This record gives sequence, C-alpha cells and structure tokens, in this order.
Amino acid sequence: MLLRELNRGKCKTYLVACERDRLAVLIDPVRDHIDRYLAMLAYLHLKLQAAIDTHTHADHRTGCFELGDLTGAAVLMHRNAPAPRVDHHVSDGDTLALGTLTLRFLATPGHTPDSLCIVVNDTVFTGDTLLIRGTGRADFAGGDAAAQFDSIVEKLFCLPEHTLVLPAHDYRGNTMSTIGQERRLNPRLAGQTREGYVELMAALKLPLPDRVQEVLQPNQSALDDDAVNFPTLAQLSDVRQIPPRALGQMLARQPPPLVIDVREDSEFHGELGHIPGAILIPLRTLADRASEFGPGKEQRVVVVCRSGVRSSTAAAILTSLGFEDVSNLKGGMLAWHELGLPVETA
Repeated sequence: MLLRELNRGKCKTYLVACERDRLAVLIDPVRDHIDRYLAMLAYLHLKLQAAIDTHTHADHRTGCFELGDLTGAAVLMHRNAPAPRVDHHVSDGDTLALGTLTLRFLATPGHTPDSLCIVVNDTVFTGDTLLIRGTGRADFAGGDAAAQFDSIVEKLFCLPEHTLVLPAHDYRGNTMSTIGQERRLNPRLAGQTREGYVELMAALKLPLPDRVQEVLQPNQSALDDDAVNFPTLAQLSDVRQIPPRALGQMLARQPPPLVIDVREDSEFHGELGHIPGAILIPLRTLADRASEFGPGKEQRVVVVCRSGVRSSTAAAILTSLGFEDVSNLKGGMLAWHELGLPVETA
C-alpha cells in the first residue's frame, strides 16, 4: 500500500494506492489543492479510481466533484450524504476493491449523519469522528454526540489496538496515533461514559468554522454561489420540518399540499424514486421557476430531496420569496423509503 498525506496542514487529504496496479483513491480532498493532487497522481503514475469524502465538510470546499469531472473517478460517500453528484453510496460493511487492496467502510454517525470511516489493512481513516486526542464536534444540524460515542466505542475501539489512526483534521501538529493510544489517552473518551460524553460535548460551546456559510451548503448541494443564492444559517434554522408519515396523511386529504422535489432528474427517476404527484424543480433552478407554482403564495408547499438537507435550503429560499406555508420533508426520500411509503419511478 502506498500512502501519502498531501495537504501538510490542519485539513488532511490522504492518497491511498495499490502499488502493483497503480490505482489510487483520494480521501477528503480539498478543492483548493486539486492541482497538487493531479500533479502527485501524474508523478507517481497513478490512476484515480475514486474520490471519497468521509462526511459533508463544513470548513472547506470538497474537491471530490471536480476531481470526478477532471479524471472520471467515481465520487463516493455514505448513503446519507445529501449531495446529488455522488456516484456510489456506501453503507456499513461495504467494501471497495482497489487493486490488491480492500477498503472497508464503517458507518460512524455522530459528527454528521453521513460520517464514515475507512479501514485499509491496519490503518483506519477516521474523518472527523475520531481525532488524535480529541473528537469531531457534534453540534451541527444532524450531529448527535450519543451516536458519535457509540460509533467510536462500538466500531473504532473494536479494531486491533495497533491500528493506525489517520483523521481528517488535526490542530495540534499530530500526524498519527493508534486505536490503543486513543482508547487510553484521548481525554474525551478514556474512562468516559456515554452520558458523560454527551454532557462534555454539550458544554464545549465551540464557535462556528470561519467559512461555514461559504462552504457547507455548496458542499451539500454540489452547487456554487453563482448558481444559487444560499440562505443564511439563521434562515435554515427557521425551516419547519414535517415527518414522512404526516406528509403521507396530508397527501390523502383534499386539497393536498404542493410537493416540490428539488433533486436532479437522475435522482428523481433513480433508485429512490419520487413521491407520487411531486413536481421536479432542481434546486439550481428553483428561484427562477417559483412563478410556476401559481399566482398565490398562501398554498401549502412541502419540499423534498434525498436526505432533507438540500430541501431545507430550498424551503428557506421559498420562504424568502414570500411563500407563507413552506415545510421540509424531514429525512427526505431516505426516510420516506424506510417507512415503505409509496413511490413512483417513471
């Protein structure tokens, strides 16, 4: 296995390659450094097979989508990832063959709902789930400190003690650790209970990342600011959420709400299908096409996407345009599917 950390900074990007077959993946690439990654791939005579994000990042723009466009590599994320341009969604226990290597994916929700870790030989790439002598914050929307504790203790800490830990960030100059060292020495986890960890994380009161407004929604939607005028985080926090069963009941009554699906066409007609009667208006065109809803802005509107993230952005946009009764489908089509509610694919 050929292994390199390419950024030499607080944000870590790892190149993992099969030396025999000259196939590589990039884990957590940063968009600002794409030229560096392409140069390294060329220098080492490697073909990029996949670009992988361990979660939806809130402090830097992902390089996955542009790397996919430039190289033809597949973009890979957890099945709960909200972005539309993911070629392969993985679940807990899934694997990816990389020449003679095998990447094994662990679903590790907590920092974000789509957090995953990647085990390759005796190395685990832990994203923001487990840091060296720390853990990723769990106070963003969808974060869950209790789930994060379970992910670390029940999955990561069950790996062999000698397993090398390589996180997506480090702010203290550390470069590597091991599972055994983190079990014994991590001040947030050593001797800690689940309840104590939740209390500890709630008390941190961390400031938001400097670029969160600039990068989070573009990463979630794979769109730039020139394509969508993104709402503020405060506007997002005001979006009303409706559970899938409640929407199902509303659709059975007259008049039903107007259901707007803001995914891309390939998603609308893809494996998750769409809610019967939903109208497809991709997020990137929503503001320009809002007039298609009719002259009145009093009608009830429910916005839908894959996981409920892009549609929260859409709901905030519609509210800012004067629509008076807008809700977001909580959990999106993933949650709708889990309950076995009706879908169409045509």
